[in-house]
Amino acid sequence: MNSTTIAVDVAKAVFEVAVSEHPGQVRERHRFSRERFRRYLGEQPPAVVLMEACGSAHYWGRQAQTHGHRVVLLPPHVVRPYVLGNKTDRTDAKGLLEAARNDAARPVPVKTETQQAVVALHRLRSTWLATRTARLNTVRGLLREFGIVIPTGARHVGPTLGALLEDVDTGLPSLLRSALAEASREIQELEGRIRIVERQLDAVAEQVPVVDRLRSIPGIGLLTATALLAAVADIHRFPSGRHFASYLGLTPREHSTGHRRHLGGISKRGDSYLRMLLIHGARAMLWRAKRKTALPPDRLGAWALHLEQTRGHNKAAVALANKMARTAWAVWKTGHPYHPGVAGI
Repeated sequence: MNSTTIAVDVAKAVFEVAVSEHPGQVRERHRFSRERFRRYLGEQPPAVVLMEACGSAHYWGRQAQTHGHRVVLLPPHVVRPYVLGNKTDRTDAKGLLEAARNDAARPVPVKTETQQAVVALHRLRSTWLATRTARLNTVRGLLREFGIVIPTGARHVGPTLGALLEDVDTGLPSLLRSALAEASREIQELEGRIRIVERQLDAVAEQVPVVDRLRSIPGIGLLTATALLAAVADIHRFPSGRHFASYLGLTPREHSTGHRRHLGGISKRGDSYLRMLLIHGARAMLWRAKRKTALPPDRLGAWALHLEQTRGHNKAAVALANKMARTAWAVWKTGHPYHPGVAGI
């Protein structure tokens, strides 16, 4: 591989290319269509290809790798400070070249097709789940206008609505019945789609042993384990569990100077979907540990309960999510499943 670096500003139809052989200098520039850029990758000798980790970047990264190029994907927020002057395709490509010279700029691994497919399944499930929630809330609000209150919980909406549509003496206007029946069918269809996606994720989990090890951690189930697998890809790029938790935005934001050190709330950097899954898992774990009918909590659960009593539920949930992320890093890196300890030992 030679010393040539090819910076590409990826777009839907037009690709701006800046070629550099010496740091800080652009030797040539090109502006290609999609097909012309595809041919250009095959025509060039193996080089370093720089792109922002944005839409379709992983696809083009795989295309470049097939031609022997080394692909470096940089996060957009890292590249933005190096874009000087007006934002154009040319300055974006030049900013990529400048950002790549910074050793602190951590590249994003190129995802495989399977990893991107798992991410797509999660995105589709989230979209359908949000649509289902919106439909459930709409039905609840409409029925409340006619004095019909559905008990709390999404599982009550379908049976209650079905019983109302079958009974002609419920006081529900006939003008509204057909529309509500259609809403009921739409909710059932969305729930069916969600179940199909979950079965597909379950099939993926059976083929990857690390998912079973991640699911041995309390608070981490099928969704969180497969989302971690698809988003993180290579756990060895994180030197410690704290680095992994920081990548997920679960460590404090720091604002320090001199001898004064100030740690604020969590940074909320990284993948918000992964962070949401971990925090929801931590809340579920706290709720289960507080149930009187549940088994005595292990060491992790006892620590979380004590933190909840002293710092409050929300802070305890986030701290537990941080601990779960670090545990996931250890389980993933060592290849050993999680073994709970006994409280007090």
